[in-house]
Amino acid sequence: MSSTSSAEPKCLVRGSINIDEFFHLPHIVRPGETISSTSLTKRAGGKGANQAFAVARAGRQVVLDGCVGSDGVWVKEMLEKGGVDVGRVQVLEDELTGRAIIQSAADGENSIVLHAGANYHLPSSSSTHSLPPNLDGITHLLLQNEIPLSSTLSYLTSAGSSGSVTSVFNPSPMLTPDQLRHFPWKDLSWLIVNEGELGDLLLAFSSPSASSSQCSSAEDGNVPNSDEKDVVGALDENSSTLIEDAKKGILALHRNSFFSPYVGVICTLGSKGILYFDPILESESISASASASPNGTEQVGYLPAGKLVNPLKDTTGAGDCFAGYFIAGLMERQEAGTGDLESILKTCLTACAICVENQGAMESVPSRSSVNERLA
Repeated sequence: MSSTSSAEPKCLVRGSINIDEFFHLPHIVRPGETISSTSLTKRAGGKGANQAFAVARAGRQVVLDGCVGSDGVWVKEMLEKGGVDVGRVQVLEDELTGRAIIQSAADGENSIVLHAGANYHLPSSSSTHSLPPNLDGITHLLLQNEIPLSSTLSYLTSAGSSGSVTSVFNPSPMLTPDQLRHFPWKDLSWLIVNEGELGDLLLAFSSPSASSSQCSSAEDGNVPNSDEKDVVGALDENSSTLIEDAKKGILALHRNSFFSPYVGVICTLGSKGILYFDPILESESISASASASPNGTEQVGYLPAGKLVNPLKDTTGAGDCFAGYFIAGLMERQEAGTGDLESILKTCLTACAICVENQGAMESVPSRSSVNERLA
């Protein structure tokens, strides 16, 4: 879905805002044990906040819709200084800002406790069907899964109904199998997953209960792919055949009747790079040439990870950096009326390479000028 408006594209991120508290310890605390931390670090976080910050760092207009407690006003101010429109960020006096309590041990191990806090507050616009979310002036929507699913669905279905909002969903943390089977995929434009999340989707769509549901639509040709479970088992990040297995997984997902054939898919593979599939571009290619791919089958693109110039320091923020830069690239393409997907993705991968060369999540996201300099 894309807008034909001549106005400058604007992205709305509906998502979480957290305070990440890192307790640096000699080792992870054992049951019944009390130890002192060597230091305590507080950082702004939450996938919604991180991705909105990345969109702003990529040079595009972005509005963040979320909630913090009075203890998180500094996070809101930090986002605003970073170029994020925080006019829709509510401050709830009677609630704590979402928390990630992270034990970080000297040997590199960590343990994390999450508290949803203000992230699970439901504004009236997303808690009732009579008041749909306000998407006036919004051309792009970016969603994750750290807020109530009902709110995510409200925003996504409103975007789908508009017919003019390009939507991107990064399902982290992953939904339950039942939620995945009932998700309104028809309203989505782009899905960003890693190889593990791709496996979760295929497993949910090929489970016994899923197969039972699909049998009712078998007369329409919507039958499960018999190879899906084999593909799921092969999606191991340490596998030598990960790239080929993930390609098969993307195509199996695309053909599954629970999914929508019009959703673009990006699968991130960490240090191995990314895979991408654009069904609209693919259908145009196949229509233009019967020999576009062997036997008329679809093709999944591949790009290697961006080259590191400095030592690897921290991969924490790479996924959110990628999502923010990706939707910023879609916004830029819409504004220019031209631009190819591969160029957008190369920019994203370069941004991620710079990101992992630095510490932190939000703080490590590079500016667009830094990315352009690296690309030059």
